[in-house]
Amino acid sequence: MRRVLHISDLHFGRDRPELLRPLIRTINDLAPDLVAVSGDFTQRARLGQYRAARTFLEQLQPPFLAVPGNHDTPLDNLFVRFLRPWARYRKYIHPVLEPSWVDSEIAVVGINTVNRWSWQRGRIGRHTLQRVRNTFADMQGSRSQIAMLHHPLEHGPGVEKRLMRGAAPALTLLGDYGADIVLSGHLHTWHARPFARQAGVLFVQAGTGLSTRVRGQPNDFNLLSIDGAKVRVEQWVAHNNHTAFASEKSADFEKIDNIWQPAS
Repeated sequence: MRRVLHISDLHFGRDRPELLRPLIRTINDLAPDLVAVSGDFTQRARLGQYRAARTFLEQLQPPFLAVPGNHDTPLDNLFVRFLRPWARYRKYIHPVLEPSWVDSEIAVVGINTVNRWSWQRGRIGRHTLQRVRNTFADMQGSRSQIAMLHHPLEHGPGVEKRLMRGAAPALTLLGDYGADIVLSGHLHTWHARPFARQAGVLFVQAGTGLSTRVRGQPNDFNLLSIDGAKVRVEQWVAHNNHTAFASEKSADFEKIDNIWQPAS
């Protein structure tokens, strides 16, 4: 079994400082095999915000894998955004924008969905998906295959933001390539369910770990326990006046005949 802690949308620069130490302490106490961060480390990609994000990562004891979010390219510095959009991210977070993690039980592939020309709406193209297919093919075996990206591939009812460009064909292809789980963020809401259009892929979305923009939901992160064809997704939320995180609810799934189903 592998345990992956999935967190998103930290938004340093518009964060809750009182949550920082409880969050770090909880992550280290849980000691997952991997911390997966699906983007938006910063609010405006400013240097001080990136330094705060770097300090946070340096205090984590488990290894981490990260992809950027749309807030991780500057909105108010067009020169940097268009000509050197990833210089700060590469310096403070990681030099690789689409990293991978593989061990004997899981393979995690990062996907950069940020579109520098359209700050809010992401995009995903066939070239990127070809890389994911090749990575999964190179990791053949009985591993659970996980893709992580910032923008979700499906929106639920009531979401006003436009769906990422290329999301529908990308979801189909990820299913064809053998993806079991897709981790995402961006909307500051929590979901754990099979995709409506691709029930062979599990849709796991984290809310926001530290941001003040909670949109009616608590600050949270996910803890995935992955045991072959069985997955438990736990939502951990901020409690006790934002002084601690605790497990709030969980959802269990089992993949039967290539379809994710709720497990009894």
